[in-house]
Amino acid sequence: MSPIAVTIPQAVNLSGLSRSAIYAALQRRDLSAKKAGRRTLIPVAELEAYLASLPNFQPGE
Repeated sequence: MSPIAVTIPQAVNLSGLSRSAIYAALQRRDLSAKKAGRRTLIPVAELEAYLASLPNFQPGE
């Protein structure tokens, strides 16, 4: 069974994005998270949608 939400360090490992990039996306509200006590949880579906919204790589640009 796969998780429905991940912590910030887990999101970094899953996505390949830096911790700073995750927090910047949260600050811009491009990515949303939930709070469970002191833990910040990012729904996996939300992380996948954010990654899908990023521009495609264009060689030579």
